[in-house]
Amino acid sequence: MRGQNRLCRMMRSPGSMLGALLAILFVATGAIAQMADKRVPELSGPPQEMGEVEAHPIPKWVVDDVRKERAYPDQPPVIPHSIEGYQLSVNTNRCLSCHKRELTQESGAPMISVTHYMTREGQMLADVSPRRYFCTACHVPQADVRPLVGNTFRDMSEMGVKQAGSE
Repeated sequence: MRGQNRLCRMMRSPGSMLGALLAILFVATGAIAQMADKRVPELSGPPQEMGEVEAHPIPKWVVDDVRKERAYPDQPPVIPHSIEGYQLSVNTNRCLSCHKRELTQESGAPMISVTHYMTREGQMLADVSPRRYFCTACHVPQADVRPLVGNTFRDMSEMGVKQAGSE
């Protein structure tokens, strides 16, 4: 009991508290340094100097103006024509010169979806919603290239799954 009282009195003094905290900090720092040696990769760079690497040719864009089938419901349609040189900025959107609702009859281009004329709350607007103004955020042109990642996707219709009520 006497030993415990002396320990309690020692821990109350500011100097002994500081000493105890420094000891804990010293031990913890050593443990962290040992763990860091095992987990942190070396940052010395590549084993040999960098050399010239042959660049792959720039892929050709698919510009056949044929609408592509969508892979899944609500997929944004891909752009089947070249958009090289199209200006798309806060002040100008070249896409709208053909795809805007009022201009599709004379241009022959498909009209942009009515959802592009709505606010987030579903309120209809007279013009394209600012959140849908930058077309290439969702719609992209296609290039004639090999896929970067293998794809085993199969549509439900290919898997023999019947829709409800189609029996």
